[in-house]
Amino acid sequence: MRVLTISGSLRPDSLNTLLLRAAEEQAPAGVQLVRFTGLAAIPPFHGERSDPGERPAPVRELSEQIAAADALLIATPEYNGSIPGVLKNALDWVSTPFPDNVLRGKPAAVIGASTGGYGGMWAQAELRKVLGLTGARVVNGDLSLARAHEHFDEAGTLAAPHDTRLSEVLDALLAEVQPVAA
Repeated sequence: MRVLTISGSLRPDSLNTLLLRAAEEQAPAGVQLVRFTGLAAIPPFHGERSDPGERPAPVRELSEQIAAADALLIATPEYNGSIPGVLKNALDWVSTPFPDNVLRGKPAAVIGASTGGYGGMWAQAELRKVLGLTGARVVNGDLSLARAHEHFDEAGTLAAPHDTRLSEVLDALLAEVQPVAA
């Protein structure tokens, strides 16, 4: 089983990317978590939803990786109470053409980490809404890691009980992946 992970942060030392690394370490046997790292290369979406025309290479790459994945796990920071623009832009691209896009029916889970006291809850709610509107199957369960910098050690290991909560989100996501009929 293949889960595509996306960090909504471009920062090299992103707490959200660290959260995805913790998820990679917790992945059960037979589950491969693959991180998309090309978010910064995706150009601005031009808004043509019915016929987006030739897609730029980074958009094609993301679309292909989503199509090849059994599920998505997205970790998002919160900027001004919402989703980072680069993440929203990427989702706008891959949501076309609607309704037959690569997100349609794809199980997706949303988590997030921030240095603030709420763990990016607003951004996660916005991201769940956007994913749902694109046709993704957003799973119940969340992880809003507040004051995230206090919950990772020097090696990047996520402390208890947050590691258990992350594992529960991953389990809920994997449970949504339907076996393919032969």
